[in-house]
Amino acid sequence: MMRAALALARRSLGRTWPNPAVGCVIVRDGRVLARGRTQDGGRPHAEADAIARATESLKGATAYVTLEPCSHVGKSPPCVDALIAAGVTKVVSAMEDPFPEVDGRGHARLKAAGITVEVGEGAREAAEINAGFLLRVREGRPLFHLKIAASLDGHTATALGQSKWITSAEARLHGHSLRATHDAILVGSNTAGADDPDLTCRLPGLERYSPVRVVIDSKARLSPSSRLAQSARATPTWLICTKAAPSAARDLLLAKGVEIIEVEATPQGRVDVEAAARALGARGLTRVVVEGGGTIAAAFLKAGLIDRVSSYRAGLFLGGDSRSAVAALGLEGLDFAPRFTLVSSRAIGGDTLETWRKAS
Repeated sequence: MMRAALALARRSLGRTWPNPAVGCVIVRDGRVLARGRTQDGGRPHAEADAIARATESLKGATAYVTLEPCSHVGKSPPCVDALIAAGVTKVVSAMEDPFPEVDGRGHARLKAAGITVEVGEGAREAAEINAGFLLRVREGRPLFHLKIAASLDGHTATALGQSKWITSAEARLHGHSLRATHDAILVGSNTAGADDPDLTCRLPGLERYSPVRVVIDSKARLSPSSRLAQSARATPTWLICTKAAPSAARDLLLAKGVEIIEVEATPQGRVDVEAAARALGARGLTRVVVEGGGTIAAAFLKAGLIDRVSSYRAGLFLGGDSRSAVAALGLEGLDFAPRFTLVSSRAIGGDTLETWRKAS
């Protein structure tokens, strides 16, 4: 039953920020009475969704939830109250919710109402699903997932900039599914200017799940006539700049509906990516896929901000005069190299997709 609840939670990824993606299954005597998941926009919560879908009494039932039920009044009533009122007699939670207004209080309220509480089943899987939410609560920033589509020798374009297409159509489609499970997609000013991308999810049926578009652009050079600016009112577009960005450039973008976020600059005048990460966390983002070029990838790697990597490798070589997937890191030795642990590897359309997790 917990596996079923975890599967429901995964379906909500990229759709619930600033809330976590949670699944709930309610059973009695081995029979499923109700299922629910955190709905788009973060409400209703999974428990309330499941209870609302039930077609019969839930008295004496057991609720399996992937995260501790909330116990505070926010934009919706506490889920613990809904579970108590429904008459469930047992709650199995995968893990506690570290959010300060919950943090064990939900389980305590349930126990005080005479409900049996078990915690820990499916904890590892639940923590992975909500790794971004947990990072935002604990560190004030979202999870950053670096996506790379490159040759066997780690290059993303020829010396003249040709990159369409290194990987297969199947791999590119899979990349769009990655976008759909994240709250935002982030690129740098070079990618935004050179490629004039849409940065939307173009999988049939998932177009409405296109994430927030974020551009790291220290001097607000994004053209008001770019696709990103022109579509900013339809699909949210945020531009992160420094105080050096001219007010005239900002005003032109604001007029198009682009949200301007000013953060601290590095000594070189570039956006401080750690400050940018905090700003995104403060706005509620939990999962951000980084699709920018080598400069942005290097900046986030050097700051220790890349938590996951999806590497799509095509079976060709481009050579040392081509553009690298990651710009110079300035490493003083191997001990300083960002390290990752392989999670999975599989073939997609003749390419290889490797998924990596930041080494602990």
